[in-house]
Amino acid sequence: MTAMPSHERAIEQQTFLKALPPDLDPAKKEFLGCTFKSCDLSGRVLSRSVFIDCTFIDCNLSNIKVNGCGFRNVTFQGSKLVGVIFSGVNHLLLSWTFKECKIELCDFSAVKMKHSRFLECLVHKNDFVNTDLTEADFTGSDLSGSKFQHTILEKADFTQACHYYIDPSTNRMKQARFSSPEVLALLLPFDIRIEG
Repeated sequence: MTAMPSHERAIEQQTFLKALPPDLDPAKKEFLGCTFKSCDLSGRVLSRSVFIDCTFIDCNLSNIKVNGCGFRNVTFQGSKLVGVIFSGVNHLLLSWTFKECKIELCDFSAVKMKHSRFLECLVHKNDFVNTDLTEADFTGSDLSGSKFQHTILEKADFTQACHYYIDPSTNRMKQARFSSPEVLALLLPFDIRIEG
């Protein structure tokens, strides 16, 4: 069986509104400079696809399959990502920004996602165990129920973030930034009483 020529796999500078064409299988494709608006891609298999300079606006990406996917310079704006297992993404092709997204019950464990940005997002009940979040930005995000364990959070920005539970004794946090009074949550693992 011969491989598909790259020009048949590459989709460039296209805008997809509400849905992908029915005859387009998004797996093993290269999307270059594409925009996805209000698309319901829930449950779709995107495995081994590469997204470069793409934007997802108000999309439903719940339960998508992303094993082997690359996301380089990709922005997710106002989108919903629930139940996605990101632990198999291509670490070499990974730079993304999430803005005002709902990210829930996703698995980012062991992903090297330095410089990732989660801006004003609901980041609920996600798994960041053994994840490299060096210089990640969680500004203004709600991190309720998300798990950080053996996570690299050096130089990460948690200013204006809330509802996080991060144990400083099990995570690397050198030069991470936090806002007051939320920073007091870092004392929760130590069962310390703060009065006054």
